[in-house]
Amino acid sequence: VQLVESGGGLVQAGGSLRLSCAASGLALDDYAIGWVRQAPGKEREGISCISSGDGYTYYRDSVKGRFTISSDNAKNTVYLQMNSLKPEDTAVYYCTAVDAINNHFCPYVYTSSGQGTQVTVSS
Repeated sequence: VQLVESGGGLVQAGGSLRLSCAASGLALDDYAIGWVRQAPGKEREGISCISSGDGYTYYRDSVKGRFTISSDNAKNTVYLQMNSLKPEDTAVYYCTAVDAINNHFCPYVYTSSGQGTQVTVSS
């Protein structure tokens, strides 16, 4: 399983970014794909998850209404659209994967993760 994130960058507060997670070695129907983030000096926290096989989605309270997760099974890619970004969203964002049977533990439990992409939101 390989997960490759892209789409991070520097954006002003209130701006938007779309992160992509290109997956290989797995079929999105069989896995729950999540996003976690880690800011300097802080613990890694779960942000969102999607299990396309059964339509399950999850959002952390602090991103509800601002972030939207989606999947394109034909491209084996999951997206995280981030709007109304805040400085506290600054972190390295990682894509994760767990077998779909465990989707309700996603994104807190995972068996694979990518290398991460940096998101920096300036005030």
